[in-house]
Amino acid sequence: MVAHKTRRRDFAGLEQRRKQAARLFAKGETQARVARQLKASRQSVSRWHQQWESTGVEGLRAAGRAGRKPRLSASQLGRVDAALRHGARQHGFSADLWTLPRVATVIERITGEKFHPGHVWKILGSLDWSVQKPAQQARERSQEKVQYWVTVRWPALKKTLGAGKPGSTSKTNRGSPNSLRSGPPGPRGVKHRS
Repeated sequence: MVAHKTRRRDFAGLEQRRKQAARLFAKGETQARVARQLKASRQSVSRWHQQWESTGVEGLRAAGRAGRKPRLSASQLGRVDAALRHGARQHGFSADLWTLPRVATVIERITGEKFHPGHVWKILGSLDWSVQKPAQQARERSQEKVQYWVTVRWPALKKTLGAGKPGSTSKTNRGSPNSLRSGPPGPRGVKHRS
C-alpha cells in the first residue's frame, strides 16, 4: 500500500570512514584536513579525534543498529505477506479490499502483535505493498446515462453568459460583458432637454 521507501544508513561504510580518519590522525593530519578529505563536518571529526585519543581505533567501531528493534521478525513479516496475498475475503471480511484496520487485524491474528492502523502503513511499505485503487464500478452505473451527461448535460451546465466573447471580467472596463452600463458618454448629471 506504500509507494515510497526510506533509504537505510550504511553503518559499515560509516565505520570505515571513521577508521580512515583514525589512520589520517595517526599520520599527523590536522582535524580540518581530515574533515575536508573525508567530506565530514568538523564537529564529527573533532568527536572522532577525541574518541581516537582516548580509546584508540576500537573507540571508532560501530555501535550496532540504530533505534528500537522491530517487533516483527522477518519470518513473521513473510507470514503476514503470504496471508495478505490470499485476499481479504479469506480472512472473513465482506469485501475483497484491504484497509489499514483490516491489515492490523490480520497482523494481530497471525503474530499476536497489535499495531495502530497508522503504523500498519510502514509495515506494508517494508513488504513493498503499494496503494491500489479498486477497478470496480457501481452496479447501478448506466453507460447511456454517463454518455448523456458527458455530451449533453455537462456542456449545457458549463456554458456561461458571454463565455464565448473575448474581454475582461472587470466591471469598470467598457469592453467587459460585466460592466455596468449607464447612459451615453458625457458630463454627469446633465439632462438632455427635449
